[in-house]
Amino acid sequence: MGFLNRTITKIFKNPTSGYPNPNREIPKEPIKTNLQDNIEHIKTALGNSTDLVIRDFFIGSKQQMKAAIFYTDGLADSKAIQDFILESLILEIPDLSLEPEKDNYSLLKNHMLTVGEIKDATEFNSLMTSLLSGDVILLLDGYAKGFMIGMRGWKDRGVTESSTETVIRGPKEAFTESIRTNTALIRRKIKDPNLWLETQPIGRVTQTDVAIMYIKGIVDDGVVQEVHSRLDRIDIDGILESGYIEELIEDETYTPFPTIHHTERPDVIAAGLMEGKVAILVDGTPEVMMVPTIFVSFMQTAEDYYQRADVSTLVRMLRYFCIFISLLAPSLYVAITTFHQEMLPTTLLISLAAQREGVPLPAFIEALLMELAFEIIREASVRMPQTIAQSVSIVGTLVIGTAAVDAGIVSAAMLIVVAITAISSFVLPAFDLALTVRMLRFPMMFLAASFGLFGIIIGIIAIVLHMCSLRSFGVPYMSPLAPFNLVDQKDTFFRMPRWAMFTRPKLINQKNLVREKSTPPEKPGDVTEE
Repeated sequence: MGFLNRTITKIFKNPTSGYPNPNREIPKEPIKTNLQDNIEHIKTALGNSTDLVIRDFFIGSKQQMKAAIFYTDGLADSKAIQDFILESLILEIPDLSLEPEKDNYSLLKNHMLTVGEIKDATEFNSLMTSLLSGDVILLLDGYAKGFMIGMRGWKDRGVTESSTETVIRGPKEAFTESIRTNTALIRRKIKDPNLWLETQPIGRVTQTDVAIMYIKGIVDDGVVQEVHSRLDRIDIDGILESGYIEELIEDETYTPFPTIHHTERPDVIAAGLMEGKVAILVDGTPEVMMVPTIFVSFMQTAEDYYQRADVSTLVRMLRYFCIFISLLAPSLYVAITTFHQEMLPTTLLISLAAQREGVPLPAFIEALLMELAFEIIREASVRMPQTIAQSVSIVGTLVIGTAAVDAGIVSAAMLIVVAITAISSFVLPAFDLALTVRMLRFPMMFLAASFGLFGIIIGIIAIVLHMCSLRSFGVPYMSPLAPFNLVDQKDTFFRMPRWAMFTRPKLINQKNLVREKSTPPEKPGDVTEE
């Protein structure tokens, strides 16, 4: 056993020991002066890939200099290449003297290339990354350097309405898989020069662009440094979705509660940035992460701040009520019907006893089977084609529920409890939190079946203690409830009017706390005719 423990510890401490690393860093190789050698090198490096387009040509009508452009078909804008590079250098270039003794490289860069973004390329590593990212590479014969021209033009999904965070009142736009589109959507919301954007590639193979956005002067500098530190520690071969980053930078791994908030809505990210949070964007995913986060943020929606304060407060209180129903309704049914029948009115107790007269299973097994059946139907409806998912889920639920009651396997009361529990879980605005509640529902049912209401109380205390021990980038997860902050209670269980929310959350933002200096609206005086 000791040998096994030492082996497992060694593997987890150094999982790559004994194995060759195919993704080790390749030494930087400088660009050669001979153009044909550079063409052959790029072809060989990409394995003569068929989507690599190479066009060699002579610059100017007098054909003084030979050049070549490289781009990846489908990632670069071919029409822009034709209009702004080939026509400019082959047809429209003035007959200037391109002679060996002149600095033709600077002449092309400063006077002849009619494009916006140009970077110098001196070695093949950065050149290949730029080429496979959609840029156009221009190399000149006789020069050991070239141009990396920004002309990315791949097809992407347009800005559409969010499918997971729908609102009745408010913006309908959602993030896409393009990181540049996502940053533009945030820039449209916040037109402040203090909104800073920093980008770095992560992943030795994928070289995925990961960006962070924050408002300088509002964000806590310590949080920004911590985000940079955690991102710099990532050493992985590829990043395909923001979930990769989330698991590698979160504070606590072994917890069912999400400690990083992610959303598809630009207005939610803009609101978080103005509170002092940091947004993390990953190229290729429509989900944008936001840190630090607290538990109450998962119970809030963007529409809470677009409706009146009294309406938003009522709906928010309904959400908190629903999370307790979703977590505790099956457990309470099991505990009361098994151990605490004296808590029920006599009439209701007789009705439940009559329903369970022909049911051969204990209440716990009955609840467990119904919950598992509903989870199977819900997961199947997500994985099936959308054209039949909705109809199959509705028909499956009705058929299984009705057949189970008619067969005497479960009681009608249990079917009602499970249905109310499922509907209540759909009220929760954050899908991650709904998953957490679904996970915790089963151990709570087990505690209820073992110890009754005492087991439920023990489970609630354990959950609360665990939540109070969590942190998100140094911020207590249960703030402003624990530690308690009276000023921040204006946007916790209820939402105060806009003029009363004049400060930012104190534990998230340690400076520039004053958000606004508004005053309550004054009633106009009576209008009388003179």
